[in-house]
Amino acid sequence: MTMKTTEREALFQVLRTRFEKHMHRHAGTAWSDVRARLEDLPDALKSLQAMEASGGEPDVWGDANDSGQVVFCDCSPESPTGRRSACYDAEARAARKENKPESSAGEMAAAMGIELLTEEQYRALQALGEFDLKTSSWLQTPPDVRVLGGALFGDRRYGRVFVYHNGVQSYYAARGFRGLLRV
Repeated sequence: MTMKTTEREALFQVLRTRFEKHMHRHAGTAWSDVRARLEDLPDALKSLQAMEASGGEPDVWGDANDSGQVVFCDCSPESPTGRRSACYDAEARAARKENKPESSAGEMAAAMGIELLTEEQYRALQALGEFDLKTSSWLQTPPDVRVLGGALFGDRRYGRVFVYHNGVQSYYAARGFRGLLRV
């Protein structure tokens, strides 16, 4: 389903306002270049709309290793409200015997067309500001940890960024996930 012109323009306005308010996140990047990149990418716009609608407050986050891509990242102060109370992935959700959450971080990210942040990306985001002071966010988990039933999540407490582990089946009202979109 294609976005209506009014929806596209409203999304562009929200993104541009946030872009201009937080120039330190993307020094040297011009809004005109970002918009031009997005103009012919309806799937990317849908992903950004989903990020915005779920409380992610996506913003441009530099570029991906000088690849020419524009990278958007959820920059909401806390883990996005519309993506909380989810276990790590579909396999973990299916394995729960009772009190299954409605979805998982992996399933939601895939449906939105975005990636979960890696530990390195999460730490880089935290270098740009203070995020997850009251919440936490699931992170992409290395296969060797996931195969053992664990998953990583991060938060900021006591002026420091922490990355911890939890069982993949766990879920909490204050834990969601942050996403990344490359365009």
